[in-house]
Parts: sequence; C-alpha cells; structure tokens
Amino acid sequence: MTDGPIRGRILLVAFEGWTDAGDAASEALRLVIRESELETIDSISTEDFLDFNFTRPVIRRLADGTRAISWPETLLLAPTKPTRAAGLADDAGFDMAESVEGNLYALLGVEPSRNWHLFTDTVMELVARYDIEVIVFLGSLLADTPHTRATPVTVTSESEHVREQLGIGRSEYEGPTGIISMLELEAEAMNIPTVQIWASVPHYVQSAPVPKAIVALLDKLGEVIDYAPPLGDLPEQVREWESGVSEFASQDDEMRAYIGMLEERRDTVDSPNASGEALAKEFERFLEQRRDGRDSGPGRNSTPDLGANAEESPDEGPDTDEDDSPPPV
Repeated sequence: MTDGPIRGRILLVAFEGWTDAGDAASEALRLVIRESELETIDSISTEDFLDFNFTRPVIRRLADGTRAISWPETLLLAPTKPTRAAGLADDAGFDMAESVEGNLYALLGVEPSRNWHLFTDTVMELVARYDIEVIVFLGSLLADTPHTRATPVTVTSESEHVREQLGIGRSEYEGPTGIISMLELEAEAMNIPTVQIWASVPHYVQSAPVPKAIVALLDKLGEVIDYAPPLGDLPEQVREWESGVSEFASQDDEMRAYIGMLEERRDTVDSPNASGEALAKEFERFLEQRRDGRDSGPGRNSTPDLGANAEESPDEGPDTDEDDSPPPV
C-alpha cells in the first residue's frame, strides 16, 4: 500500500456460482452486510438472467399455513440507519467523517447465466442512481494451494489511480471470464474505479463454506477500504476446518503426498530467497491453469441468504461437482 485505503461511496459485489469457490466471496460479503447492518433498498429480478433448471426457486410454508415460492434475486443493500459502531464512536467523541461507515453498499446475488449485456446495464443503472464512486469485487477460485498455508489473495485494478494509491498491479489474465470482469470493464468505461480481490481455495476441498478463505478476503478488504468487521467465531472455525481437512487427508497416502508437494511448492515461492525465475515459472503455471479452466456449475439455488437474521431456507448442501480448475478473473 502507498497512499492508504480508498475512500468514497463504495459498492461491494459478490456473486454465488463460478466466481465463489468454497462460498468464500458470498459468505464474506454476508458477514459485512450483517455487521454493517445494511438493508435492502433495491433488487434485480432474475427472470431474464437465470436458468431456473440450474438455479431453482424455493418453496416454503408461511406462518399462516399457506405455501409460497421464493424466487432468486440480486439484492442491493445500503446503510439506512446509524450502525452500532457509529453510535459507539459518537458517544466517545470520535470523528467518523473519514470512515467507511455510512458509505458502504453491497450487491449480492447469483451470477447470471444469460443476457449479460442487459444485466450489466441494469447494475450500472443502480450504480448511477445511488451515486456509487468505487466498486470492489470479491471472488474466490479453486487453485493448487495447500490448506495448511496462508490463503493466497490477489488484488488488481484497471484504474491507474487506484493501482498507484494501493500499490497493486493490473490483471494480466486472458481467457474465459465471468460477469465480474464485464461489470468491471463497464464501470471503468463510466470512469468509476474498480478493485478485484480474489482468494484461492484448495481445489481438493469439496466442503463449503471455507472459513480460511473468508477470513483472508476480509483481511485484504480491510486493507483496501480501511474496514474491519468483527470476525466472531471465524478464527475458531478456521482451526477446526484445517484440522478436519488434515485428518481426512491423513487417511489417504496419495492425498497426503500431494498436499506435501503443494506445501513444498508454496514454501519455495514464499521464501525470501526465491529467485525471480522461480516466481515467474510459478506465475506462468498459475495462468496456464486458469486458461484451461471451465465452468464448475451454478451456485446456490436461492435468493441471497443474508445471514442469521434472514428467513431460513432449505439446506441444499455443498456443490460437490466443482472442477479443479480455477475460474478466471
């Protein structure tokens, strides 16, 4: 980082589906929504954008005994009242003028399966209507990374000003892409700066959510926008998750050997003595893996669940058909 975090009215964006490996991006955004006490102010109907054969609506029994269908939606959420943190800061006499409090918006939904141009135009209309100044995209991808090491997180931007401000680079990826890239390009064309934050999830772990990747995304997000939501019991969940995966892997000699190879590769790259050639080879391997990636299927089959305070929905269970190739950024 060079000049510090970005400021202004910030829209955080995450989509369930291809760009949400281990549910890390969507769960990270849900935590921000809960802790920032954001409320729905607008929505995008998914009738024109989703294939309901893959992203199913959900039927529920209501309190009055009748049954109703809940259709997937893309929700726009915003601060509608002072948060607990703002109230405490005000009581303590702290100036919140430069804080992200009150300037944090969120867009959460399922990645559209069709009509991307229309979807992009619809999102950009909301961005203009609510005077959004910066967009931060959260994503997670399947990669050759060991669960026993720190979760790799990359931050990129197409905005030269943002790159200089945060001391980051631009994405050099070329290949199949998702709706995030389309929204990013349209926003930049409208002179709205964007940032992409991606966490890597071990491709051999099929369970979701992956708490370690969630924490990694939130930590990096905190650096980018100077915001640190309470993590609650997430650190304990990370320890339990690591222990569970290690225990499972210990029962398979091939898996244990494979993870050992990934650890050795990661330690080599992370070593302060790593050569430029070694880093370049690892980066080329990573890009080649992305070029060979393919869609891993749809995400959850519901309107975004905003957390503990949201209406319960049936547990569809984790998607176990994910490809071991990461989605592109």
